[in-house]
This record gives sequence, structure tokens and C-alpha cells, in this order.
Amino acid sequence: MTSSSELIGRAHDLLPTLKARAAETEVLRRPHDDTIRDLIDAGIVQMLVPKRWGGAESDLKTVYEVVDVLAQGCISTAWIASFYIGHNLYAAKLTPQAQDELFGPRGFVLLPAATAPTMKAEPVKGGWIISGRAPWGSGVMHADWVMVSGMTHEKTPRSFVMPVADVTVVDTWRFTGMAGTGSNDIVAENVFVPDHRSIDGVALRKGATEGTALYDNPLYAIPLAPMSYTTIIPVLTGGLKGALSAFEAIVDRRVRNFSGDVVKDQQHAHIVMGEMQIATRAVDVLGRAHIDRTEALVQSGFTTEDRIALKGSAAYLARTGREVIQAMMAAAGSSNYHHDQPIQRFWRDLATVTSHAFWDWDIAREQVGRRHFGLPINNPIV
Repeated sequence: MTSSSELIGRAHDLLPTLKARAAETEVLRRPHDDTIRDLIDAGIVQMLVPKRWGGAESDLKTVYEVVDVLAQGCISTAWIASFYIGHNLYAAKLTPQAQDELFGPRGFVLLPAATAPTMKAEPVKGGWIISGRAPWGSGVMHADWVMVSGMTHEKTPRSFVMPVADVTVVDTWRFTGMAGTGSNDIVAENVFVPDHRSIDGVALRKGATEGTALYDNPLYAIPLAPMSYTTIIPVLTGGLKGALSAFEAIVDRRVRNFSGDVVKDQQHAHIVMGEMQIATRAVDVLGRAHIDRTEALVQSGFTTEDRIALKGSAAYLARTGREVIQAMMAAAGSSNYHHDQPIQRFWRDLATVTSHAFWDWDIAREQVGRRHFGLPINNPIV
């Protein structure tokens, strides 16, 4: 069984390669094929797969360390890696029969999971007929299965898992940031999904399901939103660290045009450098605290207050990270907006990923405020 230290070490081994492939990944507009193979060979994709299927059955702290390192090299790659890691946990929430189908062939699954209920779902004998379009298909470019979601005739959300061969992938991913994720649209046209490969959306959001009863490890019963928050945290912290390394290299060599002043000799540069290092470390401390708190709640259970607090924490981290990378970019100098410069890629990627609906700052702080005043939650992503 692969240990946490081995997984973290393998992530460090991959870091130089991810840095070298980052520009090409962006041009490809999807993860590099060799990188996906590298992540599988390293056992990183499989790290949350239950032991009964041959996975490491690792923990969220190890996921944090691994994805944080990957993001220091390429945020797009780290994003897809974190999705594949976490969505193997989602697969463990499916029925035992579905788990046999997904995990059986090779012990893990490459599964994009679109949980917004955009699909039309018609009940038929033995299952459902699914039609529609799901945007934001992160992971679809190397997927073997896909999860999409819709509203049933009873007006309840439900998710459906189908082979990637049953859907069409539409090339829509032409984004300024996170360009290398290949998060294209997933289109289904009258696809039959048997009952055993569908799951009630409310149960998925709450966490405990028929499938999770197979496991003693309470991690497999984690609610959807808290697990999703752990996706962004290491991508953000690692991305900031990667940006900081690029920023430090810029300041170390920068000479101002016209005046010829060596920037690293100026007091202002010392102040700005100190601020960026302090801010990056502070975000990392907050990120680790968030993961520690989530790990503790996996063991004790998630109250509504806990889930709202975690949403607020994730949103605050996203907001703060966005401000830090913006400050770095503003101080880096105009030449660093060139596509050859790594820092501008970190800047664009972090600006995009921190805008995700799951950690929207306005919605998060509204939910925290509403809870204080005794008002009900008015957003489904908690």
C-alpha cells in the first residue's frame, strides 16, 4: 500500500516535469497525455480509492500536500488531478454494483462530475433516459466515465454515471485562465442510465449513501460541498507558492528601464517582497487549518454551522489568494505579461479558479450572516 510520504515524494518528483509542460499544456487546452499517465503511474489519481479496490485510501491532509506541490508547477494540471482524486471518492458513494463497474477494470476511475442539475432526466423501466448539456466538464478529456446531473419529474436533483463513449464532448474550452484543463461541455442525447448507476442528489450532498455503507472509513461519507472545498485549497496555496517563486526570480534579476536601477537594491522592493512572502505563508497556514478542521469533522460529523463555516473559509481563502496574486502581478513589471513568463499564467489561472461558484465570496458571506440572524440557507451549495 502506498504511504503518504511516498505519494508526496512522487509529487515532488513530478514538479520539474509539470513546470516544463505548463506552457504546452495551455496550448493543448487540456492536460498533457503524458502527465495523466505520470499521475496514474505515481498512484496519485488512486490515492483516495478504497483499499478494497487496491487504492491507498489516503486522507485529506495528504491530498493537500500532493496537490499543493503539483500546483506549484501547473495549476491546470493540479486542478484536474484534484478532481480525479476527489471524484474517485464520489464513485465510492454509488451503489455496490456501480462501484464494481467503475472500479473493477483497473481499480480507479477518471471521472468528471458535473453536479449542477442541467440535464433532462426521464424515468423509464429500470432506469433513466438522460438528455442535455453539462458545462464545466473538468476531467472529461481523459475520462472513462462521466457524471452528469438533472432534475427528476419529482423536482429533486439526481446524478447519473455513464461511459464516456455514450456522450459527446463539445470543444468549448477557450478560456484565458485555467486554459489547460480542457473543461469542455458534455452532451448526452437519449442515453439510458440504469438505476444502479444513478444517485439521489440530496444524498450525494449530505454524504452518506448506500455505497458508503461498504466502508468503515468515514471519509467516504463526507458531504459534497466540504469535499469540493478541499479541491480548491491546495490548488490555491500551491499556485501562490509557484507564483511567488516566479516573482522572486523576477525581482532578483530585474533592472528598471531608463534609470538602470537594480530593483533588488531598493528598499521598496524589500518591503514588497516581504509582503508577498508573508501573505503566501499566511494563505498556506489558513489552508492547512481548513483541511485540519475538515479532517476532524469527517470523524465527528458535519453540522449545518460547520458546513457554513467551511464555505466561508474556502471563499475567504479564494478572495485573499486572488488579492495576493494580483499584488504580485502589479509589482512584477509590464514585461511579465508576455506569454513566455510563468507568473502571468499563475495570475490568469488563479483569477479564474478563485471565481468558481462553490466558493463565491458574496454567497458565502451572505450564508454566514444569515445564520447569525437565524435565517435559513438560501443557496444549495453548502
